[in-house]
Amino acid sequence: MISESQGRLQGRRPISVVDIGSNSIRLVVYEGIARSPTVLFNEKMLAGLGRGIVSTGRLDPEAVRRAMEEFRRFRALSDQAGAQQLYVIATAAAREAENGPDFIRQAEEVLGAEIRVLTGKEEAYYSALGVISGFHPADGIAGDLGGGSLELIDVRGEEIGGGITLPLGGLRLEDMSKGSVQAAAKIVRKELARARVLDGGQGRTFYCVGGTWRNLARLHMTARGYPLHVMHHYEMELDGLDGFLKQVARGEVEKMKGIERISKSRRSLLAYGAIVLQEIIRTMKPGRIIVSALGVREGFLYSLLSPQEQKADPLISSSEELAILRARSVTHAHELVEWTGRTFAAFGIDETEEEARYRRAACLLADIGWRAHPEYRGVQSLNIISNASFIGVDHPGRVFIALVNLYRHEGLIDDAAAPEIIKLAPPRYIERARLIGAMMRVVYLLSASMPGVIPRLRWDKHEDGSLSLVVPRELEALLGERPNGRVAQLARVTGKTLRLVAG
Repeated sequence: MISESQGRLQGRRPISVVDIGSNSIRLVVYEGIARSPTVLFNEKMLAGLGRGIVSTGRLDPEAVRRAMEEFRRFRALSDQAGAQQLYVIATAAAREAENGPDFIRQAEEVLGAEIRVLTGKEEAYYSALGVISGFHPADGIAGDLGGGSLELIDVRGEEIGGGITLPLGGLRLEDMSKGSVQAAAKIVRKELARARVLDGGQGRTFYCVGGTWRNLARLHMTARGYPLHVMHHYEMELDGLDGFLKQVARGEVEKMKGIERISKSRRSLLAYGAIVLQEIIRTMKPGRIIVSALGVREGFLYSLLSPQEQKADPLISSSEELAILRARSVTHAHELVEWTGRTFAAFGIDETEEEARYRRAACLLADIGWRAHPEYRGVQSLNIISNASFIGVDHPGRVFIALVNLYRHEGLIDDAAAPEIIKLAPPRYIERARLIGAMMRVVYLLSASMPGVIPRLRWDKHEDGSLSLVVPRELEALLGERPNGRVAQLARVTGKTLRLVAG
């Protein structure tokens, strides 16, 4: 009898991170240090340490008491999860408050770990690393809005440019403006005038980092009727965004659809987040507004990786890990990657670098639904992929990969039979998804989902332009009516004359 779960990657040793922010404190236990980290356990408390800090200069005493109680729980949870290391980082409120050093000393005693109080520059740096780790590649201005401060920093590929920390966190802005939206807007405009980093952002992407902006994006998703509720890489389209932000800034959120999904303790800060984003758009004139689910905490984890690990493609890394955990054979998945690439070349089909990445991910994920009932494997695979915590992929790319695996199991179904998320994929992606799905449907019948056969298949091109998929003579018993039918289906998709032969 198997006594231990097989659902975790062997060799990974859990680590914990406690993130002490001005508004929230959070414990996250990760499966291990990896290019695309997987969360084992996640707990948050909205302590509000920075509330009132502008007027008092001190951390809120009740928030400090509640935080210490939660730290005891965080330490116990970290130990229970088997974390080999507990890292603790603290940001704006802890570094600026008069009683911040006393708070840190008490927290270190309770947590039994050293606390790293980040400077504003370090906070911006780790936030930038978080964005770099989550996008392939990142290019724009990252803005991390916390309870106490706003960090703005330029990111381009793996390069981090200039940045600035501004006192525009939601709690601080609420305090400085004495709850006045008009006063808050004036403060934001004055502070952003110092942010020269925004001058280099025109036409580029602005990356929204932080809980307040994620909650804004959640409301925006609901307002649009957006079919994919995945926060990372969600784009808040500029068309109509100003009207949405004005409505939030006026404090009219209680009547907005989807507000019940946002905790009441978070709602009061939405207006200030909307004001800051409005002014950033006005000052920077970005081409796109994209939400990043990764920030300081993930940037800190990314900094612990070796340079070689940092260069790994996060989408491919996480896809391979899921194949190891759920596919019948990860070797077969890699064979599928190579064979589809060779088939594209034989058919004379071009693909962009991004399309090649997505094809590779789709092949790695092609068998993750095999334990489901045959009638539901396609839908289950689509749901897992479309909602997985992947990074390094935008929403159209995520849908592309999911559709490949829907078509691979369900057949080349009509668009009307596909889910709502198909609307997020451009026509070229839908066409490619059908093509790759049709390819997979051929070789799965020849390989029985096990390795060893696919590398021995080859395409022979004939003078009349037709192609033959050649199965080695010693494997000709694998030929039959159903594989011939699948090759005929692939021929219809490609418009080519194809045959399946032994030779």
